This record gives sequence, structure tokens and C-alpha cells, in this order.
Amino acid sequence: MNTKLQNLMRQATQLTQSGNLSEATEVIQRFLRGNVPDPVPTAAPAHSKESPLVLDDCVFEVIKPVSEPTLDTRKTAHTARPNTGASGEFTSGSHTHAGLTRRYKLYVPPGHAGKALPLVVMLHGCTQNPDDFAAGTGMNQRAQAQGFFVLYPQQSSESNPQACWSWFKHNHQKRGMGEPALIASLTQAVIQQYALDARRVYVAGLSAGGAMAAVLAGAYPDIYAAVGVHSGLPAGAASNVAQALLVMKSGHSGISLPGKRRQAGAPTASEKHPPINIPTIVFHGDEDKTVHPRNGEKLIAAVQGHAAAGAQLEQGVSAHGRRYTRSIRHGDSGSTMSEHWLVHGGGHAWSGGLAAGSYTDNHGPDATGEMLRFFFSHQLKA
Repeated sequence: MNTKLQNLMRQATQLTQSGNLSEATEVIQRFLRGNVPDPVPTAAPAHSKESPLVLDDCVFEVIKPVSEPTLDTRKTAHTARPNTGASGEFTSGSHTHAGLTRRYKLYVPPGHAGKALPLVVMLHGCTQNPDDFAAGTGMNQRAQAQGFFVLYPQQSSESNPQACWSWFKHNHQKRGMGEPALIASLTQAVIQQYALDARRVYVAGLSAGGAMAAVLAGAYPDIYAAVGVHSGLPAGAASNVAQALLVMKSGHSGISLPGKRRQAGAPTASEKHPPINIPTIVFHGDEDKTVHPRNGEKLIAAVQGHAAAGAQLEQGVSAHGRRYTRSIRHGDSGSTMSEHWLVHGGGHAWSGGLAAGSYTDNHGPDATGEMLRFFFSHQLKA
């Protein structure tokens, strides 16, 4: 890595830690435009108020890491009880676990009574919410037609002003910690309440939500039977804002900042991405300017240790003329362990999505349909 880029990362980190967030934002924005600045002296903290840093289309809240409570408490509150009609119901609720509370929405399909149906957990991207994400992916319409539940946890504006999941914070990247523990607890609460099929539970997400889905896949292989990551990043790709910037921009992470002390519990720069032990499907546009497509390759690489060597490659064209390359790897048992859909000409958007939601591209192959096909071909062992 060249000296200027090392200086940039050191400077952005120092500005963030000292509270000079407007200057850090300018440094980051200049870098994203391809103009790596020369180092400038950092000033004393101007204030301690928490503020966001803008990184292209993703916004990260800058806060001092704090230890999550270890109290094992969980509470789920529904603001609406479903009275399912022909189209099902889209209900609201909130869930508390270990001191964290998040709202959520749940799609309940019609005619579910007495049936042990599957569950798909959907994690939205930055600036999105459950309604927006549901509209863009069309997941509820598929759930109505195919008969499964859809759970949409919602990131709070108090935790992040732009509703980004905390995939880049080391205290939200492991089993039993932070947001992953909350989402897993919420998942189990919904399974129990509706007597769902615990062998057929899946998680998917877009961008920051995709990165958090990858965290859940690594941390809770006993809950989720398969994972779908769209335009996301591998678990452990970053443990702070500076590393998040680097891995989003280039797909490379793990630089060592001179003079920077590692926080207790944070992963070292040289650590590899944790392996993914469950079947994984990845969608990524090869012209994604927000999250480099190299991150999709690294996600697949994290699964390769559990899949047979070599990949089956397929070239195709979507119904709307978008080309793609599909890479398939099979496990030792012969079942499909991973699929990597590289959408040629695709940007940072849900492939085959609907215009009713944000960050969608209706020209690409149908990510919603392909993820569901992949999901329902896998289930946990009894």
C-alpha cells in the first residue's frame, strides 16, 4: 500500500477518534473521488456529539465502542395481531434482547394455521426500512404464493442515523453479542410463536444488511439453514470506520495503522474472514461503485473450505437483457454448497427488484426467486 493511502487511513482514524467528523468526512469523500489527500495536522476535539460519516451511499455512525449487556433477557411485543385474509397480513412489533430493542415487521401468509412453514429473515440496507425493502424485493408476494413467513428486523435511527446495521463494529460480529444476538433471538421467538419449521429458516440481506446476514451465517449455523448476501461483505471485513471505507472501496481490508492501539476484543488486521458453515448464495453487480464486487468473491471463498474444489460456470442473460455469470460449487454430499451470481453491468441494487422500492435494478436476473430456490433446497438436520 502506498504511503499516501496509509496516511489517509491514519488521518481518517485520528480525526474520527478526536471528534473532528466534518474534516474526516471530507478526507473520505476526497478519497472516494480518487483524490488521496496529503496528511494534515489533526485538531483537538470540537465536540463529543455523535455524528454520521457519509461513505458514498452508506452512512456509518461514529461512536465509541461499548460492551453490550450480557443479561440474557428477551421480550417480544406485537402491536398488531394477525387476522389473515386472502393476502396475508403484514404486522408490526418490537423485540428486546440483552438490553437492545429493535422494531420489526412480519409477513404472515394466509392459511398458515396448523402448518409448520419456513421463515425467511430479510435485513434491509442503509436508508431503507422493512416496508421499502419488502416493496423492492417483492418477497411478500412470493411468500403469499409459496407459503412462508418473512421477518424484517429494523435498524433504529438511534443506533445509526442512516439505518445501517453495525456489521463493521467488532462488538456486533460474534455469537451472543449485539445486533446478531438480537436478530437471532427475534428469529427464535417468531419460530416459537407460530410453530414454524425450525429446520427451514433462512437469512438474506442487501448491502449493510447483507454483511450482517453473513455475520449471522457464521455465528448461528444452528438456526439458519442457508444465507443470501446481495451486494454485501464478508463477516469480519472491518472492525472500524476506516477499515470499512477501505474494504468497501477496494475489496481489500486489514491494513495496520502505525501507532494505533487495537481495542480489546477487536480482530487483528491479519485475521482471515471467519468461515461460513452453511450453504451460501451471493449476488453482486460487477459495476457496483459502493461495495466492490471483490467482496462477493471473498464471501464465496469463505465457503470453499466446505465445498468440493472447482466450480461449474454458467453464462446467461436475464429476461431484460442483463448478462450474468453463475458459479456453482457442490459439497461432498453432492448438494449445492454455494452459488455466486456476478451480474454484468449491475450496480449497487437488488437484481430483478421492483421499482416500488429503493436500490433495485429490474434488468438483472431475479435475485428474490433464485435465493428462494436455493434456500428451499436446503434444511437443517433434525
